Amino acid sequence: MRIGLYPGTFDPITHGHIDIIRRGASLVDRLVIGVAINRDKGPLFSLEERVAMIEAECAVLVEQTGTEIIVHPFENLLIDCAKDVGASIIVRGLRAVADFEYEYQMVGMNRVLDDSVETVFLMAEARHQAIASKLVKEIARLGGDVSSFVTPPILQALQERFK
Repeated sequence: MRIGLYPGTFDPITHGHIDIIRRGASLVDRLVIGVAINRDKGPLFSLEERVAMIEAECAVLVEQTGTEIIVHPFENLLIDCAKDVGASIIVRGLRAVADFEYEYQMVGMNRVLDDSVETVFLMAEARHQAIASKLVKEIARLGGDVSSFVTPPILQALQERFK
């Protein structure tokens, strides 16, 4: 069984994330969505809220793709999380050249730590390349319309958070 790991903070999950999840699911038998517990980033949504959002959004993808999708919070090294869930592939989404430079460094470090885990990069579709959770939160906080970046349930959660 091929197991992939798609890590991120998903604060909140966006259409860009969902696109990478859908496409990543076609590459593996099981896709684990690794939800990073990163206290330094000070997430808008709690871990429990992010996990619930991802599970709700992925329920439809499981039906569409037939791939098992599991949400797994983690706070350890990414490569250790990959070992914990049995992943041989790390799936990463790229939006721009700046993403690639950072991801290239991460791949190098991960290969030193465990060269049995491959990293696969998926380019975000053009319509999703500008979407970043950080920007979505900022636009929502300032009362802007983020409905083209997130699904209706996530939009509602953002609106409630910034009332």
